[in-house]
Amino acid sequence: MTPLETWLAKLEHLHPSAIDLGLDRVRQVRDAMGLAPAFPLIVVGGTNGKGSTCAYLEAVLSAAGYKTGLYTSPHLLRYNERVRIAGVESADDALVQAFENVDAARGDVSLTYFEFGTLGAMAQFIDARVDVAILEVGLGGRLDAVNAFDGDVAVVTSVDLDHIDYLGDTREQIGFEKAGIYRAGRPAICADPAPPASLRGHARQIGAELRGVEQDFFAERTDDRWTYHGWSISWPDLPLPAMAGAFQIRNAAAALAALEALRAALPVSDTAIRRGLLQARAAGRFQRIAQAPDVILDVAHNPEAARALAATLREQPTPGRTFAVVGMLADKDATGVFSALRGEVDAWWTCTPDSPRAQDAAALAVVLRACAGRAAIRVQPDVNAALAEAQSAAREDDRILVFGSFYTVAAVLDHAATQQ
Repeated sequence: MTPLETWLAKLEHLHPSAIDLGLDRVRQVRDAMGLAPAFPLIVVGGTNGKGSTCAYLEAVLSAAGYKTGLYTSPHLLRYNERVRIAGVESADDALVQAFENVDAARGDVSLTYFEFGTLGAMAQFIDARVDVAILEVGLGGRLDAVNAFDGDVAVVTSVDLDHIDYLGDTREQIGFEKAGIYRAGRPAICADPAPPASLRGHARQIGAELRGVEQDFFAERTDDRWTYHGWSISWPDLPLPAMAGAFQIRNAAAALAALEALRAALPVSDTAIRRGLLQARAAGRFQRIAQAPDVILDVAHNPEAARALAATLREQPTPGRTFAVVGMLADKDATGVFSALRGEVDAWWTCTPDSPRAQDAAALAVVLRACAGRAAIRVQPDVNAALAEAQSAAREDDRILVFGSFYTVAAVLDHAATQQ
């Protein structure tokens, strides 16, 4: 193993549980390391849309000439994807050095894999003297390791049911957890058009400056252009985002709202905004990797994301049939996902993702049969076997959607990389 692989293997077993929500341990090590960023921080949370919103922020700020730091999760192929400085993934040796620094500072404090990574990422951003850092929340918000750092502006992209074992099984409970990233007296962006009362109430209680979509900022589309209307500025005649899906305009608007809130500290030009919208990419978001037939990858893994995916399929009709290869984790709402896509798929292949938390392909097919209508369902042990069978059955004008989990999408990308 490489030194980085050795470290990552160590981190997976260093703490008794993979997820251990709470900030006391992270704050203790943060203070021991002296991690006090002097640059603006943008914290992005939400059920869906976090990765895309972070991508827009990074692309626009980079186009404006700022040295950016970006921390996201999970990764698809390499851990290095999680930490980017000036648009470049962190190198193995930089990650190893960061982990060693965290390890030296923590003493006998036990940290999870994600907590180690969060502290290590911030240490790298401070060492690199970035102009701005964008931090994607891992899970929830209030007790997530990222929340050990105070955002100058915080964004909640959406609130829906996911991770219910940790966050609660209602939107009100989850909304409160998401709103935990807001700070008193600082801009609090919400891109969910119908946020739970708990989110609004928490923002009001702590004195955050809540700015909501369709109330304080708006995205108005006209054909192949759109306009951002904010509370203090408008940016007209914007190109549609490069990432597919009508919902991407809302994600882009969330990013622009955050940038509007930071205009005094980080001004951006109209040109930088337009360039950033066209350059922003996030792997696995309706990503087309092959043609004739099209093969499209999407990390959608909960009902809200599946509804957005269904809308994108309708927005971009195909002359042929739509096949779907799906692999999900056992703790996800498969029924909600499949119900959202009912009528959009002509034939299905279920598979088992390479994860100890995976739902077995045969068990997933049982759930699917109750939701899929008349569509045919086939079962394969792994995603690439399922994809190969779907490709054999497809004609050139068909399309194949591979979705359901980051693990499912990662397996296809990894296999494709070995074929090049």
